[in-house]
Amino acid sequence: MQTKLAYFLRNRVYAYFRRRMSSFNYNSCIDVSQEVSEALRSHSPVVALESTIISHGMPYPANLQTALQVEEVIRNQGAVPATIAVIKGRVKVGLDQEMLSEFASLKTPAVKTSRRDFPYVLSKGLNGGTTVAGTVIVSSAVGIKVFATGGLGGVHRGGEMTMDISADLTELGRNPVTVVSSGIKSILDIDRTLEYLETQGVCVVTYGQNKNFPSFYTPESGLEAPYNVETPAEAAALIEKLLQLRLNSGILLAVPIPEAEAMEGGEIEKAINTAVKEAEDHGIRGKEVTPFILNQVISLTGGRSLASNIALIKNNAKVGAQVALELARIQKNSSLQSSSEGVFQSLHGTSVEQCATKSPLIVVIGGSVLDSVVAVKETSILI
Repeated sequence: MQTKLAYFLRNRVYAYFRRRMSSFNYNSCIDVSQEVSEALRSHSPVVALESTIISHGMPYPANLQTALQVEEVIRNQGAVPATIAVIKGRVKVGLDQEMLSEFASLKTPAVKTSRRDFPYVLSKGLNGGTTVAGTVIVSSAVGIKVFATGGLGGVHRGGEMTMDISADLTELGRNPVTVVSSGIKSILDIDRTLEYLETQGVCVVTYGQNKNFPSFYTPESGLEAPYNVETPAEAAALIEKLLQLRLNSGILLAVPIPEAEAMEGGEIEKAINTAVKEAEDHGIRGKEVTPFILNQVISLTGGRSLASNIALIKNNAKVGAQVALELARIQKNSSLQSSSEGVFQSLHGTSVEQCATKSPLIVVIGGSVLDSVVAVKETSILI
């Protein structure tokens, strides 16, 4: 009985302090869908998805079709998709089909939303497409460990002069989330981005038999990652060790685009160079640069880059779901919740089991939030 009580208390204490230390006040900011909430509570596999790719990355209706297909890919692997977006000033984790359809139609424009934008977008009751950075923040806050997307942002070409560096890199360096992508968007400076990721302490790993780092539309960039893993189980074991260490930094799992869907390197590079030049000529700056260049590349390649983009996103979602499934198995097979025990010990200098046997607790639980933990002479549990 004492062991069961200690296990129960440990999980509730961990959930409480996770919420207290997260970036958001749940009750006032975030709505987690019932499906995602139940999956997280039961330690079932969940894969986060961003929404900027819907609001800014693709034209309608291709954006909606892709969003629905990507969620289906994740479900077919046995995981739960959690598309993250801001709708009418509320952060939503898990969108139903009606929400997705309304959001993708852009009848109400969406703001490209990263860390700096959340206060404004929420306070004004606006819609927001979460960037990789924004999605990483929310994923970390609610406890989602795996996030699949197309490509990571990075250091823009000429960034040594403009200092235009995506917040994606900073957030991945401060949140324990694994981003599964086809590397870094090839419209960016991949070499400098990899250097910046190293500075941020992000573990960069390729998925496959070698360390060849992908270049979004093509399987190879001519650069290498420090490490590689070959299976979902290996990737999940890597993530589990990151979580056990509580480094509060993330992992970039770089998955090459399938050869059959890849573009020819010379063709895509020519299109990118032309698009970058057009952005400069039009004075495009800041967060508008990436959407502008991507749309120009689609036009310059006759839509072939969009087809490749959709294919790689689906492939990344499949790999992400497989990794999340293996991670869930590892965590469910673990006899102890090492992370929750570590949080309790670091805060109180003792284990939950010691508290349960030596210092009885009064635990008042209101809904899903642990309100207080006070040592008393007799044990009382009020639910």
